[in-house]
Amino acid sequence: MNALVLRGVRLYGEDPVDVEIRDGLIAAVGSDVDTDGAEVRDAGGLVALPGFVDLHTHLREPGREDTETVATGSAAAALGGYTAVFAMANTDPVADNAVVVEHVWRRGREVGLVDVHPVGAVTVGLAGEKLAELGTMAGSLARVRIFSDDGQCVADPLLMRRALEYSTALGAVIAQHAEEPRLTEGAQAHEGELAARLGLAGWPAVAEESIIARDCLLARQTGGRLHVCHVSTAGSAELLGWAKQQGIEVSAEVAPHHLLLDDERLATYDPVNKVNPPLRTAADAKVLAEALAAGVLDCVATDHAPHAVQEKDCEWSAARPGMLGLQTALSVVVRTMVEPGLLDWRGVARVLSERPAEIAGLPDQGRPLEAGEPATLTLVDPDATWTVRGTELASIAANTPYEGMELPGRVVTTLLRGRVTAHDGEVFHG
Repeated sequence: MNALVLRGVRLYGEDPVDVEIRDGLIAAVGSDVDTDGAEVRDAGGLVALPGFVDLHTHLREPGREDTETVATGSAAAALGGYTAVFAMANTDPVADNAVVVEHVWRRGREVGLVDVHPVGAVTVGLAGEKLAELGTMAGSLARVRIFSDDGQCVADPLLMRRALEYSTALGAVIAQHAEEPRLTEGAQAHEGELAARLGLAGWPAVAEESIIARDCLLARQTGGRLHVCHVSTAGSAELLGWAKQQGIEVSAEVAPHHLLLDDERLATYDPVNKVNPPLRTAADAKVLAEALAAGVLDCVATDHAPHAVQEKDCEWSAARPGMLGLQTALSVVVRTMVEPGLLDWRGVARVLSERPAEIAGLPDQGRPLEAGEPATLTLVDPDATWTVRGTELASIAANTPYEGMELPGRVVTTLLRGRVTAHDGEVFHG
């Protein structure tokens, strides 16, 4: 339908109003909206937020369609309240050229559940040796504006400097997986007392922090825009706070699992808890939550990383790092940020929608919920709870660290430019 009225919805968790949606736009907000020819839905008690934007999603297509596809990942995203996702470049073949990024972009449009934006690789084959075709990807149909070797660090400072320099002319962002590889060779867990007790080689916090410090200085020198992926340590948050005070063009994300989980979970040796960067200490998680509330960390990004059963149901050292995240992100933010009073619903909109859309330069995402704006929004039941079951999620994979956990807050409906893409656990293709 071209017209929809939401009755009694609470924009940003505030007083109930009616919202009229026509032809993909919010036509009116108030108590006397026009219902002529419109479908009227009772949204009493639901909170409306701008549709969520994920800067860090692994859709695995092309190459690993046994673990995820653009279609299944888009379904998980829509069910999780997302209306735009950025698909990382570590596919097979790597998204380091216009052909691959355009393939991902076209598949996203064909599926039509969320806006799928491919991320281009910084270096050819993610090998860290030669810059990829940044200009060609930026000028392609996919119009790539974020480049990242995520999964690998751009460890060579000269290459990183050149990438930042090129990005200024392209109006692009370089998103860094901050990990000094010489400090993490063979690493299996956060370096600390628990890893030592479990006999797991340590992944030191300084491996992340040293790259962030270096790249912030390179961004200041080049004028390039730096984005730091999946920040995991208190020291990283401190460095980013300093960099922003200096006026350096840097933004940063935190993954939901680094807000809620900590390295104590590793005591069971369950590989579902293996992730890169690793789960850190409870003290780190507390600082990250505070930094997100203060704006030192800009947004939440899922780092949604599906893996096949055999890649997780094995010994710890052989297991692939990564966790599902798209359908649980909102609930984890409610648990870690809303319930403790660190964020209100406007704050949730900031970290899940507005700031990521701004970082990525998406003009029609993360927009205010007011008349004349795109009707791209998410309806959340703030009072609901649900129990996570990996096999019931939309992804092909089931590697969720929240298996059996009861989480607060549930996405009820997702709309993309006025069209319902997900409602009550079902997805609706355009």
